[in-house]
Amino acid sequence: MPEFTYAEIAGMIDHSLLQQTLTDDDLEKGCRTAREHGVASVCIKPHGVSLAAKLLAGSAVAVGTVIGFPHGGNVTAIKRAEAEQAIAEGARELDMVVNIGKVLSADWAYVTRDIAAVVESAHARGAKVKVIFENCFLQKMHKERLCEICGELKADWVKTSTGYGDSGANDDDLRLMRRCSPPSVQVKAAGGVRTFDRVLAVRALGVTRVGASASVAILDECRRCLGM
Repeated sequence: MPEFTYAEIAGMIDHSLLQQTLTDDDLEKGCRTAREHGVASVCIKPHGVSLAAKLLAGSAVAVGTVIGFPHGGNVTAIKRAEAEQAIAEGARELDMVVNIGKVLSADWAYVTRDIAAVVESAHARGAKVKVIFENCFLQKMHKERLCEICGELKADWVKTSTGYGDSGANDDDLRLMRRCSPPSVQVKAAGGVRTFDRVLAVRALGVTRVGASASVAILDECRRCLGM
């Protein structure tokens, strides 16, 4: 017997609607697809949050968006303002990018304040935060320290990448992030998770969410495996 159900796999997927060229019609179609397939959330461009909230009202699909995306270089006050506006418009999950240059500079006080501003603001409003590391630019020590900081700040997830860096989620990084994060912090794999087999592989490493634009293909294969 399979060790998963359709609902469990669908509940791992954040349906990604972040490509630069997506039109309003594309975003609307993506939200309807997410609702039909029962995924965990959409991760939509910030200007689409209010549209997504309207289209997904009454469903179990959460509205998510991105903060400081994709480079993480926004000043902290802007990241906080982005978070507050997104939540006011209906977002319940925020995927924020760390300040990558500050991480590489080992300015951990700045990095901590930057993440804390978004986490604290989101949690005060009932929203959750996934902290994007963009691992392709980082060394092991950076990833380990970020996991520690996210644990201390009670972030909800640590996330591998934006999907727009030089590479995405690899097994070594996922193992590191699961090992170095406390149990209360979940792990999200993003970048290159395009098949059902890959979803199962990262699930076995402790991943609870994946960012995917190939959600329909993944879930269609899941159904086939389950004989649905």
